[in-house]
Amino acid sequence: MTEGHSPTAGPAQLNTSVAHNARVWNYWIGGKDNYEVDQRVGEHVAGMFPVIRTVARADREFLSRAVRFLAGERGIRQFLDVGTGLPTVENTHEIAQRIAPESRIVYVDNDPIVLVHARSLLTSSPEGVTDYIDADVHDPDGIVRRAAETLDLTRPVALMMLGILNFVLATDEARDIVRRLLAPLPPGSHLVLTHPTYDPEVGGEGNRAAMEFWNANATPPITARSRAEIAGFLDGLELVEPGLVPCSQWRAGTESAAVPQYGAVAVKP
Repeated sequence: MTEGHSPTAGPAQLNTSVAHNARVWNYWIGGKDNYEVDQRVGEHVAGMFPVIRTVARADREFLSRAVRFLAGERGIRQFLDVGTGLPTVENTHEIAQRIAPESRIVYVDNDPIVLVHARSLLTSSPEGVTDYIDADVHDPDGIVRRAAETLDLTRPVALMMLGILNFVLATDEARDIVRRLLAPLPPGSHLVLTHPTYDPEVGGEGNRAAMEFWNANATPPITARSRAEIAGFLDGLELVEPGLVPCSQWRAGTESAAVPQYGAVAVKP
């Protein structure tokens, strides 16, 4: 499980009778935008895989560190956040515009509940811009075309893909989506990625059973991948130190326990 996104094709409809990842994830990180069915499924999954709440927090903290690094150290002023999830504290635009008020952020999701809350993502510093695109991750060309209305694609962009490729069940298709999203972006653009794993060395053994329960009782379906499979999404890019590591340990500054969720930042040469 990972941050709340819904890449299913076609017009999204809000369904409050079935647990949905965006709302369950919101429940795990202490949010209020969820329903009883989300809480019930979330508690069951957490009972099967107790580290999931830690994963949820670690993923959000990774986002914050990555955006601060990109805006503060790499001078990135444009962010394309695909699979935004429900707004919470410390969203991408808030972090980036605190460092560089002129930053421009485009959020992308096609979850109907995220769309309902999108206006809270559209706040911006006077110098900057935020926009929201209701679009499907399976349509990368459409995402880029619409993002270009707000972002200058001749200048570097940070492509944020936190917990979204795990909803693309075919690995070859997921790689193709990353390739097509990155292709129009200029050198100096960055890919920011998190992805859950089954790898036992980072505590992922319980993910398989938890995801099987999830796929039988909630939506959308999800998968995890090995570190080697996740590394394939970064082919052709230059990894920023410390590379592809548990997201809890990426530039965390202190000794943090590994979580079964890899994270990386990489630059397009």
